[in-house]
Amino acid sequence: MSQKMIRFGLHDFLNAQPLLVPLLSRQKELGLEIVRDVPSALAEKLKAGTLDLAMIPTIEYLKEAARYRLVPGVCIASRDRVGTVLLVSQVPVEQIRTLALDDRSRTSVALLKILFAKKFRKDVKFSPSSPDLASMLRVHDAALIIGDQAFSLPELPAETKVYDLSEEWFRETGKTFVHAVLAVREGVVLPEETFRKIQSARQEGRQAITDIANRYAASNGLDLNTCEDYLRHKIIYDLGEQELVGMRLFGDKCYDRGMIPQKHEIRFIGN
Repeated sequence: MSQKMIRFGLHDFLNAQPLLVPLLSRQKELGLEIVRDVPSALAEKLKAGTLDLAMIPTIEYLKEAARYRLVPGVCIASRDRVGTVLLVSQVPVEQIRTLALDDRSRTSVALLKILFAKKFRKDVKFSPSSPDLASMLRVHDAALIIGDQAFSLPELPAETKVYDLSEEWFRETGKTFVHAVLAVREGVVLPEETFRKIQSARQEGRQAITDIANRYAASNGLDLNTCEDYLRHKIIYDLGEQELVGMRLFGDKCYDRGMIPQKHEIRFIGN
């Protein structure tokens, strides 16, 4: 009888390519079936049990931390300006009445509300939206946009203000921000060889950044230098101590604001 494939969810934004590209080429060898979707959808599929492990928004891990374990050492994080998690506002932040939220991510929404809680009006209306900035701003005062769409913003009026949320977090806390983590759901046994290979994909992907950026830029109509700089200098793939410190602080702030039901220790597969 053939071994059951492990269903592995991973988004395909540029920031995931150094993980996705090496794993796609070896998924059968590793016993993986890679399912690509947006981060918010991956979180729902993992929670529903249709995925065994997935790269999910950090806030979704924190909500379900009692049921999930993390693959050690793997994340998508940033320290200071990242360029792909942006609040774009046509009015001063204190005057925002309506705010469109990119519906593909949830960590960024939580971060937005934490960073601007004291500035936002009490009656600001948040509305999930498809990620088209021009359409979002036609009917809202401001918009949260994430991912590759942030690389190609339309021409904006001079009075429009753009806030990089990773930069704002770093300015406020001095900590790394962890956008997404690799979570394994309860009851799934991930062979040690498999998660070691997943971990090693980070290094393989980093060694191929120029080629990955070149192919991604060409197929998505993006600037090559922007893509390569982003992968090489803006994104962190190692879930180390600095990343864990930042993640725990984010968890504390989410709990304080009622965004997660309770706090749990971060637990990894194998413990």
